[in-house]
Amino acid sequence: MEETNIKARAKINLTLDVTGVRADGYHEISTVMQTLALHDLLTIKKIYKPDYLKVVSNLPWLPGDERNLAYRAAKYLKDRFEIAEGIFINIHKAIPASAGLAGGSADCAAALLGIRNLFKLPISDEELRNLSVQFGADVPFCVMRGCAHATGIGEVLTPLPPLPYMHIVLAKPPIIVSTEDVFRNFDISAIKERPDTQRVLCGIENRNLGEIAAGMSNVLESVTAKQYPIINVLKAFLTDRGAAAAMMTGSGPAVFGIFAGRKAAEQAAKALKEKYKDFNDIFVTRPIGF
Repeated sequence: MEETNIKARAKINLTLDVTGVRADGYHEISTVMQTLALHDLLTIKKIYKPDYLKVVSNLPWLPGDERNLAYRAAKYLKDRFEIAEGIFINIHKAIPASAGLAGGSADCAAALLGIRNLFKLPISDEELRNLSVQFGADVPFCVMRGCAHATGIGEVLTPLPPLPYMHIVLAKPPIIVSTEDVFRNFDISAIKERPDTQRVLCGIENRNLGEIAAGMSNVLESVTAKQYPIINVLKAFLTDRGAAAAMMTGSGPAVFGIFAGRKAAEQAAKALKEKYKDFNDIFVTRPIGF
């Protein structure tokens, strides 16, 4: 095999709670995460030049060097396993950047999986997940995919059953949010509303969309939504149009609503596009586990 294609899937957080701060400054979290059908596509090729490593993208501004997590993942595997051939990676981006959807982490995970498979490297899925945390807290989940309860800094993963049938409307306002800045400005003592994670876990176990929706919340909205009120406006817009629940994913600014049926989701997305003509990133998608 000379090349392989692999999907890098977006994720959402159905809950996101911050439970403490470690001595090294990292925040301890509790979050229920789910991968989506929305994805980037990586094409990974063997190049018969020993020192060759190149990452390109359909987005001209996306870096193709050490600033790119997929590049760093490829370099790590090439060095660790002394891969003789060169590696070329083309990333076709569809996941909005800096949105809270783990686009960069998903690309990194896809690079790890794709290179492992293409070069038949002797490393298991579990080993790959364990080493992937060095590239970012979301990367182990992006390697695993599906639905999971994540604790620690996000790297301790407990797999969960598939979500009940639903469709998801995603909307990313045209603003940039720094995850680092959000956590720096987060005040754990000021949180008034936390997710009911146990209720969400029970809802997933019982395939009960209403229970999942009732427990959803994201404590980081206390920072991002305060700075960008459009987040709360979008949440209200989606719930007014039939979403069982709506919230910000990750550190934002993307907002999603969960809908019991596809038709209602498509109608809500259409209404969003008509109202917010400056938004380039509005999607209807669904949960997926592979």
